[in-house]
Amino acid sequence: MDINQQKEQFSYAYIYAVAASAGYSFQIAARPLDFDGIDIILAGGIGSGIIRYPRLELQVKCTSRDVIGEEAIRYPLEVKNYNDLKVENIQTPRLLILVVVPDNLDNWLIQSQQEFCLKYCGYWVSLRGQPPTQNQTTVTISIPKQNIFNVKALTTLMQLIEAGETL
Repeated sequence: MDINQQKEQFSYAYIYAVAASAGYSFQIAARPLDFDGIDIILAGGIGSGIIRYPRLELQVKCTSRDVIGEEAIRYPLEVKNYNDLKVENIQTPRLLILVVVPDNLDNWLIQSQQEFCLKYCGYWVSLRGQPPTQNQTTVTISIPKQNIFNVKALTTLMQLIEAGETL
């Protein structure tokens, strides 16, 4: 497996760990959805809000580049992916999840009898409603550093979806 495939699989494992800990189901999207920019679908059980079965579609990226600044993560996203994520006329909300890993593959995972630690961190951003771009290859997006994709964030996002809120 090449390094890019390893990054993809590692980022899926990160999201799966968060989803399982939060109590949501995790599904790798079928190939046709992948062409539409959807890698993973997260879903909740019966809720009590406006949306009874909240769902969230994710596009997932993973990088070991130095993208973390003082207040934000700046990531060059392919224009096709940007366009897939900025659409507004969709029923299921879409997010970009960027998982940042160490340069050295040996440092991605620390395991002992006391812990199982994935390094470093995943971040989320909604690009819904962003303006069109004139760029031909990439658009540098900014993800606030506080948008850590963790159990609390996922639970809050799913509660917002259940309440009928726009992400």
